[in-house]
Amino acid sequence: MNTYNKVPLVQKIAFGIGMLGNQMFPAALGIFMVVLIQNLGFSPLLYSVIAFVPRLVDAITDPLMGFISDNTKSTWGKRRQYVFIGGIITGLSFIAMWQLYSANGIVFNFWYFLSLSLAFYLGITIFSIPFVAMGYEMSDDFHERTRIMAVSQFIGQFAWVIAPWIWVIIYDPAIFIDPETGTRQLSIIIGVVCTIFAITPAIFIRSKSTLNDDHLIPVSRENIGNSFKNIFVIFKDAYQNIPFRKLCIATFLVFNSFQTIAAFSFFIIVYYLFNGDAGTAGVWPTLHGSVGAICTSFLVIPILSKMAQRIGKKNTFLISQGISVIGYILFWFLFIPGKPHMFLFALPFFSFGIGGLFTLMMSMTADVCDLEELENGLPRKEASFGAIYWWMVKLGTAIAGLFSGIILYYVGFIAGAETQTEGAMDGLRFFYSAIPILGTLGAIYVMKDYDIDEQRAEEIKAELMQRNGQ
Repeated sequence: MNTYNKVPLVQKIAFGIGMLGNQMFPAALGIFMVVLIQNLGFSPLLYSVIAFVPRLVDAITDPLMGFISDNTKSTWGKRRQYVFIGGIITGLSFIAMWQLYSANGIVFNFWYFLSLSLAFYLGITIFSIPFVAMGYEMSDDFHERTRIMAVSQFIGQFAWVIAPWIWVIIYDPAIFIDPETGTRQLSIIIGVVCTIFAITPAIFIRSKSTLNDDHLIPVSRENIGNSFKNIFVIFKDAYQNIPFRKLCIATFLVFNSFQTIAAFSFFIIVYYLFNGDAGTAGVWPTLHGSVGAICTSFLVIPILSKMAQRIGKKNTFLISQGISVIGYILFWFLFIPGKPHMFLFALPFFSFGIGGLFTLMMSMTADVCDLEELENGLPRKEASFGAIYWWMVKLGTAIAGLFSGIILYYVGFIAGAETQTEGAMDGLRFFYSAIPILGTLGAIYVMKDYDIDEQRAEEIKAELMQRNGQ
């Protein structure tokens, strides 16, 4: 167990820059995915397949990467080399996957994009699983962990401030001749910049050599093959760790109900508020995402960080999610044709949901890793538990992508149409509020009796230090 308490600000910022890369890739991906339907002619069902299949592969690669990272013997430690290599693979594959031309046809573009997206998600796995584990092990202090995650989420949220403006840029004929061209060219810029962000933690965050750590399982070809057996053991340990199980289920419900409806905001604003005229809609789709992220960075995260230190992480989570329900209710009433500014009043409430989720959940996962060591001994499994946690997120995202396409199909949304029927828009608006409300209420129910508070965390820490002779 690491015994770092206070973490230098420069390392918190380096971790935050890595988080910016970790969030900018999927943020840009989510924006560009609209182009597949809106401009390249992909049907909602093809969109569902593209969203679903790569994340199924993650079900295998994420836990495997967690095992490899947790047991790596190296002078670089367990994490840094993978963060560096994975960041580069992710950036290069991101650039390649968006070099799409409508002249090649939907069938070719579908298989081209699906193949390269598998490489992209493999790169994300190699990068993100060790990267997240870095954050878990930077400190063993209950409140310092929250501060680390608050700084990282504050910086990472700028991905969601920046990304929505991609809509404005790629659809502006004064900048690009068409959205396809804009997507191809912007992907190069985003890929290069985000690669630099991603590898920053590997350069600046310190790590200890693990060459002499006898608790680690050698990462040999034979043991990697046997690691699938170990993965089942780790899943069993994770399932039996009740606090961790609650974190995973709650995150699954909140984040992935949000992901199911995330792309709908563009369609609702363009087709419901502006009757299908994307030019007239202008920056309003962008403002929805950008203003929400600004609220998260400058309002939600500072408030929740202070609240967590005063009333505890669990209570802060419950309150923040309750506030977000108010935001989703307000969206039903504040999406008003002719008055697009009205939905902005819902954004501060809405932002407490996702803004509070990962700031608190990542800090609580670090606490749970201490409990796991206390119950099952060394080696510590930050990457493995992180892999399982993010596997739940990615699996849910895959299901969310599948449901998104199904909902678009169910309500009668027609890809590429100049206008949509009233029934289609009412259906999207209903699901836009109803799905995240149900998911959030479910998460609140799951977390109501989460039991690792500051006192329990300090007891666990003291027992581990006594056991390890520290």
